[in-house]
Amino acid sequence: MATLIELHATAMGEFDRRVRDVGPDDWGRPTPCAEWTVRDLVDHLVTEQLWVPHLLGGARVKDVGDRFEGDQLGDDPVAAWSAAAHAAREAWLAPYTLERTVHLSHGDVPGEVYLWEMTFDLAVHAWDLARALGVDERLDPVLVSELRDWLGERGFGPGPMFDAPVAVGSEAAPQDRLIALTGRKP
Repeated sequence: MATLIELHATAMGEFDRRVRDVGPDDWGRPTPCAEWTVRDLVDHLVTEQLWVPHLLGGARVKDVGDRFEGDQLGDDPVAAWSAAAHAAREAWLAPYTLERTVHLSHGDVPGEVYLWEMTFDLAVHAWDLARALGVDERLDPVLVSELRDWLGERGFGPGPMFDAPVAVGSEAAPQDRLIALTGRKP
């Protein structure tokens, strides 16, 4: 069984691989995320990574304010992703991050909960990006299994983050069941 910090590295690698597959003409492609292009999706993940060092350092959302509003990709989206991902990963590797209290917009949570959420988000958005680009959508099976166990049957939707879960047959692959819980059609 992989540790959570190892699962995060796997999820980050899954997203990173897809970012590196984006060609110059792909940034405007639609994604499974309503109203988001590939550029919007990557910008979302870059912004999330930029928050990590601050939140793990004890900052509250109000302390960071609007620092990360607007486009974070600039002229080199891949470099922006790489820098943000590296800084976030370094923050996660610092001692005691899983035990820290993290002040998120939806309340205070242990660092472990925040890391599960970030790992899940990276994995699902890696699938989104692969689907948008028409490249291999398969995610690491251990990552899928662990996220599925963590998520359980509850899903996250419907709500502000995800649509209602999509029905899939009992014969559906584990990844398809995981993706369907987010309201996406595998």
